[in-house]
Amino acid sequence: MHEDSNVRKPAILFLCLGNICRSPLAEGAARAAFAAAGIEAALDSAGTGDWHVGHPPDRRAMAEARRRGVDISDLRARQLRPSDFVDFDLILAADDTNLHDARALRPAGATAELRLMLDLVPGRAGESVADPYYGDDGGFAATWDDVSAVAAALVAASG
Repeated sequence: MHEDSNVRKPAILFLCLGNICRSPLAEGAARAAFAAAGIEAALDSAGTGDWHVGHPPDRRAMAEARRRGVDISDLRARQLRPSDFVDFDLILAADDTNLHDARALRPAGATAELRLMLDLVPGRAGESVADPYYGDDGGFAATWDDVSAVAAALVAASG
């Protein structure tokens, strides 16, 4: 019996505060990693806050992604919604605050697993992806390195 038709592609949501720095970088890194591995996945990002809804990623995040060969300019910020807790298998938060906020918003009947992004990276469990928003441009490179490690771990677990 051929079961490939029953295999559901992974559905992963990346979560940060405003959805303009860490989570769109994570989405971009994951899209690139899954595409390079030839694995289909449903990938998206959101924020717990609503300040930037409809806006593109921070210009510094777009510049860092572009420097790494990934275009995230088409992404637009959105807020976490109740349907995300059933539409996605896994919601990965950038830090403890976002994880706590997601757990507080989790509706009854939710099926998504909630974890920190860096829990997937050996030796980094419990750590936060640093928020580069208030720092200099160099912080975006460090954030990219973190989310790229997360993307690689996701691909390894999916392949």
